[in-house]
Amino acid sequence: MKEYLVELTTAVPDGTDPAEVDRRRAAESVRARELAVQGRLFRLWRPVGERRSIGVWRAEDESELREKVLGSLPLWPWMTAVITPLESHPNDPGHTV
Repeated sequence: MKEYLVELTTAVPDGTDPAEVDRRRAAESVRARELAVQGRLFRLWRPVGERRSIGVWRAEDESELREKVLGSLPLWPWMTAVITPLESHPNDPGHTV
C-alpha cells in the first residue's frame, strides 16, 4: 500500500442537531480504530488548539483512499481533505535498505 499525508478539517454545518454531532463523533472514533487495525490509519495528530487533524494513511491509490477509506468516516461529509502522496526518503532514520 502507498502512504499519504492527509490533513482533515471538519466543519459541522450550522443548525446541525448537537445529538447528531455527538453520534457521528462517537462513530468516528470506532471507525478510526477499525481503520488502524486494518493498517489504513497509521498515525494521527491534532495541532494544538486547532480543529483539524494530520495523519499518515495507507491505501492502494488515492481513489481508494478517498472513496473507501476516508469516505467511510462518519464525519467525512463535513470534512475537507488535503492529500499528499508520500514516498520514502533515503535519509529517513526508519528507512531500511
